[in-house]
Amino acid sequence: MKQFIYRINGQEYIVAVNKMEGNVAEVAVNGSNYNVELVDGEEEVTLSTRPAAKPAAASKPASTTPKATAPAKPSVGGGAGALKSPLPGIVVGIKVNVGDVVKKGDAVVVLEAMKMENVLQAPIDGTVQEIHVNQGDSVLEGVTLVTIG
Repeated sequence: MKQFIYRINGQEYIVAVNKMEGNVAEVAVNGSNYNVELVDGEEEVTLSTRPAAKPAAASKPASTTPKATAPAKPSVGGGAGALKSPLPGIVVGIKVNVGDVVKKGDAVVVLEAMKMENVLQAPIDGTVQEIHVNQGDSVLEGVTLVTIG
């Protein structure tokens, strides 16, 4: 088993390649298992970023089966204004922008988990300081999604 550490946007991911058969690999990313398929070994991957008004964050370029991106590692710290993922899932909607004023209970992020959409609400009144994820990102439980100050 080969193990690698990848750093994406300052977050580290421990990736272990458990088994490789043809163009399909069984990998573990931060302890979660995935079967990934190499679509085109010659294809060049381009990273995209959020618009300049928001913090730059590269989207994960992995092509997987089932379709998923590398899960984000739980962020350290946060405080009362950190909206954290209550369970693993996929970010299907971001309802705010950096600089938006929100009230406690306002819809901030929509997270799909176990085929259900979960609307995550602002934990406090304040202004959106930072958005740590992009739509389509897979996240683990405890990952800081949005910081409100």
